[in-house]
Amino acid sequence: MWLSPKVPRDSAFAKAIAEISELYTRELQPHERVICLDEKTSLQPRPRKAPTLPPQEKTPIRIEHEYERKGALNLFAAFDTRTGQVWGQTFERKRQVELIAFLEDLNRQIPAAVTHIHIVLDNLPMHRGKQVQAWLAKHPRFIFHFPPVHCSWMNQVEQWFSILQRKRLNLPNFKDKAVLAERLQAFIEEWNTYAHPFHWTTKSVAKVMAKCEANITASEAA
Repeated sequence: MWLSPKVPRDSAFAKAIAEISELYTRELQPHERVICLDEKTSLQPRPRKAPTLPPQEKTPIRIEHEYERKGALNLFAAFDTRTGQVWGQTFERKRQVELIAFLEDLNRQIPAAVTHIHIVLDNLPMHRGKQVQAWLAKHPRFIFHFPPVHCSWMNQVEQWFSILQRKRLNLPNFKDKAVLAERLQAFIEEWNTYAHPFHWTTKSVAKVMAKCEANITASEAA
């Protein structure tokens, strides 16, 4: 709460959280999808100056601490809250142009019968830019929903990013950006083979909101 004094945790905040929570928990109609979108930035290949040695009995993995710099990639990812399916693309930069390219890819892959695609994403200026707004005007089935600031916990793709980080990126050691991009796509394909949604309930939200309501009450009393 202290991180954003200009955006108070008041009734408007509670309403915004409730709207996102409803998107995650209510029964969807056949023509609806709810998708969480975000970018995982500055992913570096970091090839090591000596080969990594795999773990052996009584010997942990051995990895050289010195590495070469080979640039960085940005992973744009979208997570379907009801199926767990993930779409992803890597880009050299993170701008409205790249976001629109990713949205175009989603538009091609999601069947036309889905006429309401609810996209949950954060408040980056890029997500609200004029180019993106112009694209949305031409693609009305895409509907953006913005949680309040400092509420990344409300975006389910962040949970998937955490899984990706633990399973593939804790010890980055890729030859170059092309290899890193290929391995990221391979992980997405593997994930989609066993894709599952996250068990989202209103209970965890209620705990957070209880603290906010207590804060609101204290502020009003003061």
